[in-house]
Amino acid sequence: MESYSTDKKEGIMEDNDIVALLWERQEPALAHLQDKYSTYLMQITRRIIIDEEDAKECVNDVWLKVWNSIPPGKPKHLAGYLAKIARNLALDKYRQHNAAKRGGGHLEASLEELEECISGSNEIEEKINIEHLKTVIQQFLERSPKKKRIIFLQRYFYMLDTAEIAYMMQMKETSIRSILSRMRKELKSVLEEGGIWV
Repeated sequence: MESYSTDKKEGIMEDNDIVALLWERQEPALAHLQDKYSTYLMQITRRIIIDEEDAKECVNDVWLKVWNSIPPGKPKHLAGYLAKIARNLALDKYRQHNAAKRGGGHLEASLEELEECISGSNEIEEKINIEHLKTVIQQFLERSPKKKRIIFLQRYFYMLDTAEIAYMMQMKETSIRSILSRMRKELKSVLEEGGIWV
């Protein structure tokens, strides 16, 4: 049996080794994932859905999705891979619970800011081709400087508020708000050029 390396500080297994265990279908990989990423994934899910039990359920569902997707998948960046799964599960849960009502959490605040880029954001799926929208936004972000791209993703993917982003980026909150405002205007222009603005 192979030996796997662990982080010397806390005895936490390295991501590549966790993925290797998953490929070998060894269940201890799930325990290592939980030890290393449960708190991180709870932070992501709690920004989207407020109920702690629902957030925990989403995180537990992440482990099943990972078990079923690796193999065949072999993610290069395990933390990002897990974050995306957790975020998507939390968004699905949010949509289930809020089909008839809107709440007041981080998700609503982020979406309200983006409404100026895409009108009728509540019905985006009915009005535009989602894949085209994803491609245009991805290209927009790829053309953006790294610092701006990080700020944009922290706000609209991870649902962090501007104070948290300012702290993490070691910038003033007013600067973060200004960057986000300019990026939304630029994105709106790009979407209009791409025929997405409705």
